[in-house]
This record gives sequence, structure tokens and C-alpha cells, in this order.
Amino acid sequence: MSICASSSSSSEPTPPSTTKALIVHGVAVGVAVAVAVGAHAYFYLSRSRKFRSRVIGIIPARFASSRFQGKPLVQILGKPMIQRTWERAKLASTLDQVVVATDDEKIAECCRGFGADVIMTSESCRNGTERCNEALQKLEKKYDVVVNIQGDEPLIEPEVIDGIVKALQAAPDAVFSTAVTSLKPEDAFDPNRVKCVVDNRGYAIYFSRGLIPHNKSGKVNPQFPYMLHLGIQSYDTKFLKIYSELMPTPLQLEEDLEQLKVLENGYKMKVIKVDHEAHGVDIPEDVEKIESFMRERNLS
Repeated sequence: MSICASSSSSSEPTPPSTTKALIVHGVAVGVAVAVAVGAHAYFYLSRSRKFRSRVIGIIPARFASSRFQGKPLVQILGKPMIQRTWERAKLASTLDQVVVATDDEKIAECCRGFGADVIMTSESCRNGTERCNEALQKLEKKYDVVVNIQGDEPLIEPEVIDGIVKALQAAPDAVFSTAVTSLKPEDAFDPNRVKCVVDNRGYAIYFSRGLIPHNKSGKVNPQFPYMLHLGIQSYDTKFLKIYSELMPTPLQLEEDLEQLKVLENGYKMKVIKVDHEAHGVDIPEDVEKIESFMRERNLS
């Protein structure tokens, strides 16, 4: 699994031994290109060794999903999916704490059973970002960065979590960071697979459920490095409070993608490219796919 701060596609997988070097390189690039921009300057006034140093990982989980009722509790080779996500997140070196934020007592009871810290949140949260913000307000400790870890990515790699945290720490003009990986041709027109395009400094331009960029032929260009958005993101906690107060935006509502509200309001979002076999669970049929993948690779 490799991580870089560039939007360019790698021609071949990077050996695991170079992962740390790539992360360090990404941090250096982020610092080099960081610039102050107008109204958002207060997010990056002064840099110090403690800049955005306190980090919490929050796994938002709700039972009443429109596409997959009770998804966090579905069994993946004998373990609830939420447990598998929590176990992977606990391996990330940048997280000082990992909690599950839910509005459902069945999920809370399950999570407490395998040792997770749980914060109960309201049913009125419209998305995972708002649930993370509510959970953050209920914590006694203060944090600089919140990582929103999607509970439906049970094979998320700890290095990906660490990569987006370090990217945000190294880009003081950004308030948000996330990750992308190469898009498989068969997922090009799947609306459950969100696509992303970035600029040449690694900042997000747009996200879409449709294939972007879209060429005149309307077909997949096998030579183009399309990018798939992974369901993980980190935020500056100051911005997270602002985000919950922002009104929904036209692009956000049309695409049903919460990260578009960030871009539509003029904030900057850092994107890292990772070599990651994405296995999100969006619909019940995805469970069998991920279990087959795990069996093939002897993943318990």
C-alpha cells in the first residue's frame, strides 16, 4: 500500500517498505505549497510543533440506513462490520483515541461488548460529519483534528488514516483532508462509487457519483487515471463546528455528497492518493464480495 500527495496515478504498486518515505514526502510537499487565502486565514495563523497535534478518530454509525438497514451490525466472517472497522482504526499511530458515535442502542451495546468507547448522538444528525461534530462536543478532552472513519470500510488500512492526518497537519490552508485510489473500470458508472478530481497541487476540485472527467465519447478512457474517493476524511475541529452551521448547497443536494458543501463554500480540501483495494459495503450484495476477498487472502 503506497501513499503520496500527488494526484498522478502510479504505474505499479509501491513496496510496503517505502510507505513511510512517501508519507514524509507528502508532508514536505504540503508544507511547501501551503498559502494563506483571504477569509480563512485564521485556520493557519502560526505554525508550531503542536499544530493540529491532538487527533481523535470517530466512527459514525446508524442503524436506519436507506440502502442497507442495520449495516454496522452485519457479520463479516463472524464479526460485526463495525468491530472490524474499529479494530483497524485502533492500529493507526496518529489517533489518540477512537470512539463510535451512534444514535442506536443496539449498535452501542454491540460496540461496548468488544471494548469500544461509545458516544450516543441524536437521530437528527443528517450525515456522518454532523454526527462527528455532536460527538466531539460531548467529549471532555479537546482535539485539533477529527478523523471521520466510515464504518462500512472494514478493511481500511491504518496507513491510510495516518496519511490523511499528516496531510492535514502539513497543509495549514486546508480544513479537510481525504484519500482516493485508482478507480476500477467496472466501477466507472456505479453511483455508489464516488469519483474525485484534484488540481496539480493535490487539492480537491470536485466529487461526483458520475464518471469525472467525462469525455465526448461517453465511454471509459482506459488511459486516464480516474480516481475513486475512499470513505475516510479528517477535519480541523474549528472548521467542523462551522460546517454544521453552513446551509446545504445546491451541488451537495444534487449529488448527495456532503464534501461538496465544503468546496462550494470556498474551503480547501487536501487529497492524497493511496494504493488501496477499496472494499466498502454499500448494499447487502457487497458482503459476499468482501468475504470472498478476505478468504482468498487468508484475512481473518
